[in-house]
Amino acid sequence: MPQRRDMMSKVLSNLSEKNGNLKAGGILSILNDGYGFLRQSSGSASNSDVYVSQSQIRRFSLRTGDEVMGQVRPPKDGERYFGLVRVEEVNNIEPDRTRRRRHFESLTAIHPEQQIKLETRNNLVSTRLIDMLAPIGRGQRGLIVSPPKAGKTTLLKQIADGIAANAPDIQIMVALIGERPEEVTDVTRSVEGEVYSSTFDEPVEDHCRVAEMVLERAKRLVESGKDVVILLDSITRLTRAYNLAVPSSGRTLSGGMDPVALYPPKKFFGAARNTEEGGSLTIIAACLVDTGSRLDDLVYEEFKGTGNMEVHLDRRLAERRFFPAIDIERSGTRREELLLDEATLQHVWLLRRFVGLHKSQGEDSAIEVIDKIMRRTKSNREFLTNLPRLAQEVSPAGGSSRQAAGAGPSAFGRHFMTIP
Repeated sequence: MPQRRDMMSKVLSNLSEKNGNLKAGGILSILNDGYGFLRQSSGSASNSDVYVSQSQIRRFSLRTGDEVMGQVRPPKDGERYFGLVRVEEVNNIEPDRTRRRRHFESLTAIHPEQQIKLETRNNLVSTRLIDMLAPIGRGQRGLIVSPPKAGKTTLLKQIADGIAANAPDIQIMVALIGERPEEVTDVTRSVEGEVYSSTFDEPVEDHCRVAEMVLERAKRLVESGKDVVILLDSITRLTRAYNLAVPSSGRTLSGGMDPVALYPPKKFFGAARNTEEGGSLTIIAACLVDTGSRLDDLVYEEFKGTGNMEVHLDRRLAERRFFPAIDIERSGTRREELLLDEATLQHVWLLRRFVGLHKSQGEDSAIEVIDKIMRRTKSNREFLTNLPRLAQEVSPAGGSSRQAAGAGPSAFGRHFMTIP
């Protein structure tokens, strides 16, 4: 390591002498002593970090999570890091303008009012269902409640693809906490956005540090008036990490959870909001259930009332390898009338009645019927407009065969005809 650091220092020193100026940048991490470092990759400390003095932090009102660009100098004798000499940009704007920005906590939180469309040309049923049944708005605070192996990571990737295709102005950030290394590689290659990760074989302190860096980075972007989406996988593992990392309070909840360990994840999840002053922070977090752990059940119970959107995945569908394994009846968004127009809202309510009727006749797999209907259409608008006719055609009550036998329309068809 020392040889590599010395070699890097010599290369950068030669570049500085040859070009006169050497520029560098990174995400600022301020330590408790007042000074900070510009981190390069995933917020992890490395030999390529750039030292930022206390005077520069105070002069430009820099905060943890700011993206800083500027001129640097090579380390002098006895120094380990390059030093920041001049600040040229902070979050892609002039550094003098950052002094007048407001703090994230002082921004006025309001309900999400603008929907983020996820429907793409790939005709994915999962994202089309979310658009209708659990729409995501700018500033949403959502949970994907999932048992193991139900497809939550795949669903998060599909959500990221939908956002990138329909809202390129939104900054996508993915936080993978306690995930498998191969999952990290897969997400990094498939998602168009910043991916921050700490795999399960790394210390729990790294899990907490990565999550805090992602949150602070997102806050700085929102303060600058930008829209940010954080996809967290998973809030259960993040809470477990804090349960091991924070000092013990001497009290214990169900499953060995320390009450103090719940505060940092709640602070992370609670940061999601739409702001009146411009900018929004959307957080979609995966939450594990049915793992056999009382601690995981406690985490879900603590967080289920704090979000304003939930997508539930069904273990029985996943065991039959039917995807997307979305539980339609339990999934939904609070104040969905702010995100959907009146006509769409009426059709979505009609769809929910269809699912309710389906279950009232003893059929548990309403999603399978919906999946058949959706695959016949190319868009949600076409699907909702033709839902009564299509539902009658694929009705599990035997609509087509009974009509052929002269028995008249199926129960599904009669039901839709009577709904105004």
